[in-house]
Amino acid sequence: MSLKLIVGSKNYSSWSMRAGVAMLHTGLPYEEVVIPLGQPDTHQEIARYSAAGLVPILIDDAHTIWDSLAIMEYLAEVGPADRIWPAEHGARAMARSMSAEMHAGFGALRRELPMNCRRRYDGFVLSTDVAADVARIGDLWRDARNKYGRPLGGDFLFGAFSAADAMFAPVVSRFVTYGVATDATANDYIAAVMDYPAVRAWVDSARQEPIIARYEFD
Repeated sequence: MSLKLIVGSKNYSSWSMRAGVAMLHTGLPYEEVVIPLGQPDTHQEIARYSAAGLVPILIDDAHTIWDSLAIMEYLAEVGPADRIWPAEHGARAMARSMSAEMHAGFGALRRELPMNCRRRYDGFVLSTDVAADVARIGDLWRDARNKYGRPLGGDFLFGAFSAADAMFAPVVSRFVTYGVATDATANDYIAAVMDYPAVRAWVDSARQEPIIARYEFD
């Protein structure tokens, strides 16, 4: 097994962050390739690895996996499975459902609160659509923490850090960037995610990247 993870600019690519944090969390050795976004050759460089033209991309010898959620499922197969999904059956089912909802939904939040690990915005006003996304995310976090996280022990959605937490890590980052108001449960969860070693490593690396003006939001 020889793993290579291709990601976009770490400060701006939320989907790359999901796969990158999950990869760091597994502890598996891998090579990382970072392709700067918004450059004249960005599409050409990504296309070298996948015809889908999107990051992230995981390559394992002759196998290419080109979707964040698919990458996590692949890591569960080739790595320590209990490092990706919760071991308990009900928790695992809920974690997969939440991850799938994150994968497919929350379009307003994605559009209006682009990820930027370096920036902090004071007094940012959420639109009605984003506020609805934030409320739904808060409900999901609260339900997972109450039903599984606290009973199983640990600070994350299902006790120990899992793929579900990796899927929501860019959302946590956005909440910090835009000063999104949350309740006590969400505040504790946000603090735990931001302090998790894999997340800290990603954010620290993101902050060292060059600024790409077209992705800055003022």
